[in-house]
Amino acid sequence: MGERVTSGVLGITEDDRRDAGLIWEYHQMAHETRSCSTGIGLGSHDLGVAAFSAELYRQGRFPVLVFTGANSPTTAERFPRGEAVHFREHAIGLGVPDSSILVEPHATNTGENIALSRELLAERSIAVDSVLLICKPYMQRRAFATCRKMWPEVGIVCASEPLSLDDYTRAVGDERLVIDMLVGDFQRIVEYPKLGFAVEQDVPEDVARAYERLVNVGFDTRLLVS
Repeated sequence: MGERVTSGVLGITEDDRRDAGLIWEYHQMAHETRSCSTGIGLGSHDLGVAAFSAELYRQGRFPVLVFTGANSPTTAERFPRGEAVHFREHAIGLGVPDSSILVEPHATNTGENIALSRELLAERSIAVDSVLLICKPYMQRRAFATCRKMWPEVGIVCASEPLSLDDYTRAVGDERLVIDMLVGDFQRIVEYPKLGFAVEQDVPEDVARAYERLVNVGFDTRLLVS
């Protein structure tokens, strides 16, 4: 194996960036955004999810918007009152009426995001035949697979801020962290169906090889612990 010739930040090579780009594109579902019964904004560290949810609401894509999420170790300091609560406040500041927002403040993983949002909508007697899932750009495929498993009877449209990998990396400010997160989400797409958490999805060979290469050179901080 040849020497790793680095270019840029923290020993990240151009090969690493090409592999990350393949995984980034795989994570995108490329759904055409359409009107749905409800929008569900999945909580995370990324406040852009709340902003894009607000934009989609203003476009008339759904009449009611659910924000779902408690906290994870990575969001407790940023969103001390919980992800969903802070997302709601941000969306109201961007013009979404409070009356159009439901808050689900207990979910700690994607399966709970879907299951508890579904329960909340049912409690409010809101009929749902389609959902517009709004999430981080690299989480679309996993969110889709989880929702398809947990709520198979609804139509699912995935949406995220329309950002390139370079744009998203600049927004986060940590290229290595972003690649680690891409790798971690890819692993979950492969492993979660085996645990009953998500439906299986086809994985192109070039994307699988890109994942293996990135893990082998140390992009592994977001991998599941076996």
